[in-house]
Amino acid sequence: MSSIRIKAKERAGVVDVKALMKHPMETGLRKDKDGNKIPPHFIQEVVAESNGAVVFSGSFNTSISKDPYLSFQYGGKKGDKLTLSWTDNQGQKDAETVDVG
Repeated sequence: MSSIRIKAKERAGVVDVKALMKHPMETGLRKDKDGNKIPPHFIQEVVAESNGAVVFSGSFNTSISKDPYLSFQYGGKKGDKLTLSWTDNQGQKDAETVDVG
């Protein structure tokens, strides 16, 4: 099961994308209940592609909160395939593809 939930709706040639990514986004500065530092674990790169073309890319860091929410728009049409993917600082990855409604 993907950690990404996406909604993509087209209106007048503009696709409105809303995405929620489940991720702990640990900074490496917090400590657990025993006083040990929790290691950094955060999303570093987010990329969205529509029919193979990059329509959004961004770099995240430790300043982004847990379970980041992302919203953006791009020129597209109903029925396009939209894929959103992320990669974190530990090499973990996830991706989700939806049809634009």
